Amino acid sequence: MNDAMVAVPLSIEGSVAVVTGGAGGIGRALVRSLLGRGAAVVIADVEAAALDATVSEFASLGDVFGVRTDVTDEASVAALADAVDGRHGGVDLLFLNAGVTSGGGGLSWQQEPNDWRWCFGVNVFGVGIGISTFVPRMIERGRPGQIIVTSSKDGGVAPVPTASVYAASKAALSCVAESLAHQLIAQGTQLRASVFYPSGGLLDTGLYSAARNRPAALARVGEATGRGSMTFEELKARVAAATGAEPPVADLAELAEFVLDGVARRDFIIARELERSAALLHARADAVGRGELPQHHQMGV
Repeated sequence: MNDAMVAVPLSIEGSVAVVTGGAGGIGRALVRSLLGRGAAVVIADVEAAALDATVSEFASLGDVFGVRTDVTDEASVAALADAVDGRHGGVDLLFLNAGVTSGGGGLSWQQEPNDWRWCFGVNVFGVGIGISTFVPRMIERGRPGQIIVTSSKDGGVAPVPTASVYAASKAALSCVAESLAHQLIAQGTQLRASVFYPSGGLLDTGLYSAARNRPAALARVGEATGRGSMTFEELKARVAAATGAEPPVADLAELAEFVLDGVARRDFIIARELERSAALLHARADAVGRGELPQHHQMGV
């Protein structure tokens, strides 16, 4: 490995962290773990009530405050960055974690243009806006830091025919994170980037019912098909019916600790079962080399 690509380990203790989508699911678990390791945390979330409740609940655990943020809006993200600068002088750990599903589901041609606009607006544009807003400030700050992009193996490793729009957005994030990582190294910064692939079973998050935050201007014209909005319990029931077995559920607290361990080591890829991912990618590469359609796999629900 090129020496320029090697970065010294990070100390979570004493760092300043921003977590988008931090009032629920994986983001909320990350906030708790960060506070437990001595970081000051700024929670960014579009849901004001959930944000206030999370800040109130975690106030006794350390230095935490919240800023209502729409990651798809440049002015909102700039206001978040200004708030972080005003309180802490800058950010060291940027968790670009906010995400949604398309809310449509079904076949690719059943997805409506607003499904694409909604999903890519949060998942891809939201990360892009976060990078363009925060990274220049982090470079100027001149401290070692990390940008962590939450992707998914559903798309980030291989496409998922049952969730084509969502998977496409997560594939884009894997490309974004890899490009960012190389650029930060090439520019001689003290910053690095990571891509995080959640794992360990079904994730009890608000992702599956994210349509509750969908703007009216991006509403679907027709009814949702396939995987529309659903509660986590509805998702579990659907998976159990499809597989004939109770699905495993990820321990979000343990997953968050796993992520922070990877961040402290400054790993680029933070994920479990990478051997299985590599085997799938090799099989896909072999099919591509033969000019064939890669075989469908069992990722996704």
